[in-house]
Amino acid sequence: MSTRADGGHRQRSRPAPFQQRGVDSAMVSQIRAAVLADSSPVTDARLAAAVHSSGRLLGSEGTLLAVDTIRAELRGLGPLQELASSPGVTDILVNGPDQVWVDSGLGLELTDTRFADDSSVRSLAARLIAAGGRRLDDSNPCVDVRLEGYRVHAVLSPVSTAGTLLSIRIRRSTVFTLEELFPDGPNTALLVRVLTQVIHRRLNFLISGATGTGKTTLLSTMLGLCPETERLVLVEDAAELNPEHPHVVGLQSRHSNLEGSGAVELADLVKEALRMRPDRLIVGECRGTEVRELLSAMNTGHAGAGGTVHANSAQSVPARLSALGALAGMNREALSLQAANAIDVVIHLVRTPGGRTVGGISMLSLSAGELTAVSALELVDGSLVEGSAWPDLNKRLTG
Repeated sequence: MSTRADGGHRQRSRPAPFQQRGVDSAMVSQIRAAVLADSSPVTDARLAAAVHSSGRLLGSEGTLLAVDTIRAELRGLGPLQELASSPGVTDILVNGPDQVWVDSGLGLELTDTRFADDSSVRSLAARLIAAGGRRLDDSNPCVDVRLEGYRVHAVLSPVSTAGTLLSIRIRRSTVFTLEELFPDGPNTALLVRVLTQVIHRRLNFLISGATGTGKTTLLSTMLGLCPETERLVLVEDAAELNPEHPHVVGLQSRHSNLEGSGAVELADLVKEALRMRPDRLIVGECRGTEVRELLSAMNTGHAGAGGTVHANSAQSVPARLSALGALAGMNREALSLQAANAIDVVIHLVRTPGGRTVGGISMLSLSAGELTAVSALELVDGSLVEGSAWPDLNKRLTG
């Protein structure tokens, strides 16, 4: 249950930090140093032995808490591990030692999790970045990495004016059905039918929306509707898609190393994916030159392809595609022609007071040479209302 915090934000009630439950930071540091002094693998048994050897009488519950805390410090997210384990939390945002926010789908909530000081935040950030094979220090104050189950971005001061900043996106293994994503309501039956038919009719599609609107979640769910006989090849900057499907192949981009070499870009991976006999080519997020390769594939027989794109509205998708096409050296006319012929439908997601939902479904077309998004369905006062493109879309869904 959420309560209101100062400034009108919801503040999530959390258990007291470990310092208040018999496991203080000095003890954590002592046990961590003892464990790391030995090069043998860090097991729960070793952690428990180190706790007992500390001489602190914690009892069975206290010992288990200490083991959990040290494990999180060494292999997890430290003080943030409890938040990451909470169902529904997709993002953890640390603004220095005194502000830790989470997003569980209803907007940001301030938690009562705190760090001892900024150096503690910096140490955690440096460890997480190092675990991803990169370095966070004064010469590299802004770094992002991909870890197992997490995407981590860190910024150090003085680039950050609020101390060390840490942004963690959590990859959830849960895959929802369309009915679970859009629970009982006036739009459920229509959305389930339209989105299911988009897949079954092998329409090329883009899912658009702002950050945190659930684009990846919906894409994973829709890919789970693909026939089991199809081969899905996923191209992502950070592996987040997890469709329930028996034949999924994933490709993930790679940053350059410290010498500035070894990078593998999304555009290159899309080309590689086309050589892997995909029945469905999926680009997790179009954010650069890979848009040219995706549109080219859609225009050369790769039906049923899809991906996501950041946009504030369906009507702004053409402008977003034009900007991305410019990065790939495509002029406005070429991009407009390619996109109008390649993309059958744009599914736009929004956040409402009731949660994430489909704000509209549009089709791309050319009007006086300009790429435009024409509404087929639009969310008005909580209900989806048919737009001028609905007859054409409905024909494609049922024809």
